[in-house]
Amino acid sequence: MGRKLKSFVQSAATWLGRRSMQSRLVAAYIVILLIPSIGVSNYLFSQIRDSYINDTLKQGQYSLEMEKVNIVNQIEAMELAAQLTVSKPEILEYVSVKADLPVEELLDLYRGPLTDMINIQTNNPNIIHLRLFANNVHISEIWPIIFHERRIQKEPWYAELDRLGDQELWLFKDQDPDILHRNVTEGTDQLPKVSLVRAIQSGSTRIGVIQVEMLLKQFSPKAFASVKDEGSQMMLSDGNGTIFFDENQPFVGRDPELREAILNEFAEMNKHGIAEKRFMVDQHPYLLISAPLEQANAELLNVVSLQAVSEHISKAEKQIIAVNLILIGLLSVITYLMNAFILKNLSRLTEAMKKVRRGEMPTGLPLGGGGEVGELAHHFNKLIHTINELIAQGVKKQALTKEAELRTLHSQIDSHFLYNTLENIKMLAEMENQRTISDSLTSLGGMMRYNFKWSGEYVSLQDEIRHIQNYIAVMNIRFDEPIQLELNIPPRLMEIEVLKMSLQPIIENAVKHAWMGMEASQSGIRIDVSEKEDDGIIISLRDNGRGIEAERLNRLNEMIRSDESGNGPSTTEMINRKQTFGIGLRNVHQRIRLYYGERYGLKVYSSEGHFTEVVITLPKVLLMGGGSGHDEVVNRRR
Repeated sequence: MGRKLKSFVQSAATWLGRRSMQSRLVAAYIVILLIPSIGVSNYLFSQIRDSYINDTLKQGQYSLEMEKVNIVNQIEAMELAAQLTVSKPEILEYVSVKADLPVEELLDLYRGPLTDMINIQTNNPNIIHLRLFANNVHISEIWPIIFHERRIQKEPWYAELDRLGDQELWLFKDQDPDILHRNVTEGTDQLPKVSLVRAIQSGSTRIGVIQVEMLLKQFSPKAFASVKDEGSQMMLSDGNGTIFFDENQPFVGRDPELREAILNEFAEMNKHGIAEKRFMVDQHPYLLISAPLEQANAELLNVVSLQAVSEHISKAEKQIIAVNLILIGLLSVITYLMNAFILKNLSRLTEAMKKVRRGEMPTGLPLGGGGEVGELAHHFNKLIHTINELIAQGVKKQALTKEAELRTLHSQIDSHFLYNTLENIKMLAEMENQRTISDSLTSLGGMMRYNFKWSGEYVSLQDEIRHIQNYIAVMNIRFDEPIQLELNIPPRLMEIEVLKMSLQPIIENAVKHAWMGMEASQSGIRIDVSEKEDDGIIISLRDNGRGIEAERLNRLNEMIRSDESGNGPSTTEMINRKQTFGIGLRNVHQRIRLYYGERYGLKVYSSEGHFTEVVITLPKVLLMGGGSGHDEVVNRRR
C-alpha cells in the first residue's frame, strides 16, 4: 500500500510538473481552498450529526419522561386501591375469622365493605382485577373480590411473599389467565398485564394477599396502545430484565433480529449503568433509551430508529459538499482568468525564449511595467546581449584553437625527434654495455612520453605510479644511496581515477627537501592507498627524511588552504614575490578541489627529524566507469 501511494504521488508530481505555470497555480489555489474546505466541512458534518442525534435523544427522553409520569400515576392508583382495601377492619376481620358467618352478617359485609371495594375498581376502570386471597379455609369466597389463597399457591412468585413480608411485589405477565378456570374468559386472557401483590399481616401472621392488576395498555398507553409508530417503540422491562412490548406494532414486533439486539444492548446498559446507547442492526442505526420506574422495580425503554436521522444527515452533507464544489469551481474559474491576465507578459517572455532556442535571436523584448515579470524581461534582454558577445568571443577562440592545434602538431613532431634521439643514445649505451645509462634513458623516455601525451586530465593510479617509478629511477643516478620506493596499494585500487601529475610533484618535493645527504638510514618513500567508509580513498605519501618544523608546517598548511577563503595570494603573485615554498603542494590541492569538489584535497603532517607525510583525499571513481563516485564528482565531470 505504501509503495502504491508513493508511486501515485510521484506520478502526480511528474504530471503536474509538465503543466504550465498557470495550470499549476490554479491547481495550487484549488488545493489551498480544498484543504480548509475539507476541514470546515468535516467540522460541520460532526456538528450536524451531533445536533440531529442530540435532538433525537432529547425527544426520546422527553417522550419517556411523559410516559413515566403517566405510569407513576397508574402505580399510585394501584397502590391506593390496595391500601384502601387493607384499611377496612371489617374485611380483615372476615378473612381472619375461623368460623362461618351467619347469612345476615355476610349480607351486611357485602352491602358495606365489599361494595366499597367494588366501587374502588369501578371508580378506576383501568384496574381490571382487585382481589383479596384469604389464608383461611373456613370462609366462603365472595366473587369477584375474596378468594381462597390456595388459588395462587402454584404461582412462581408465591414463595417470594414470605421473604418480602408486607412489601410490595410487582409482576409483569404476558397474559391474564382466568383465576376461576371457567370455560369463558373476559377477553383479556391474551393481553399482557401488571400486578401489584402484597401480603396482609396481622401481627406476625399472614392472613391474606391483596392483588391489584392492570392491563399494560392502560398502564403504559404509549407502549401498548393501538397507535403505531414506524420510527420508535416503547417497552417495559421488569426487575429480571425481561422485556415486554406490543408485538402487533410493526417496528419491533416483526423484526426478531432487532428484538434480540435490544435484549443484548439493554443487558450491556444495565451492566455499565448507562441510560442510552446506539447500536446497529443490518446496517441500520438505532438508539435505545431507558428510564427507571423505581416504585415498580422496572425500566421504561424507548428504541428509536436513526435511519431517518441518517438520511437527513446525509442530505445535509451532500448539500454542503455541493456548495463547496460550486464555490471551488467558481473560484477556480476566477483564478484562471486572473492568472491569464497577470501571466500574459510571462507568456510573451516564454515565446521569446523559444525563439532563442530555435536560433532566432531577437535583439530584445519590449515589455513595460514593473514587478518580477518586468525585471525578468530586463535580465532576459541583458542575457541576449551577453549571448551575442559570447558568440563573438567563441568565433575568436575557435580561430585561436586552430592555431594552437597547428602548434601542437609542430611540438609533436619535435617530441618524436626527441624520442628517436633518446632511443639512438640508448642503443649506443647498450652496445657499450652501459646498462645503467640504458635503464636511465628508458625511465627518462617514459617520463617524457607521460608528460607529452596529455590526452586528458584523468589517468589511472597505475599510470601515475609508473611515472613516479621512472622519476625515482632517473633521480637515483644523482645519489650514492638510492631512494627506495615502497608501494602498499591493493591491486583492485590500481584502476581508480586520479588527476594526472597529482602525485609526482609531492614525490619531487620529498626528493629535493627530505634528505640532506648525511642520514645514517636508508632514504625511502612509502605510498599507501586505502578506502574510506564513504566511498572515498586516502593516498598517503610518506618519507623518512628530516621533517618540517612545527611553526613552518603550520604556515605550509595555511598557505595550501589560503585560497579557500578567497583572501590568499594567487600563485602568480607568490612567484613574483619569489615565494616558492609549497607552491607545488598548493597547486595540487587547488586542482583536486577544482575537479572533485571542496570535500577533497591534501594535508601535510610531519615530525621533525622523523618523517613528512602528505595525505590526499579523493573520491573512489574507476577511470573507465563502474566506480562509486559521489554526485558532486559526477557533476564536475559533466
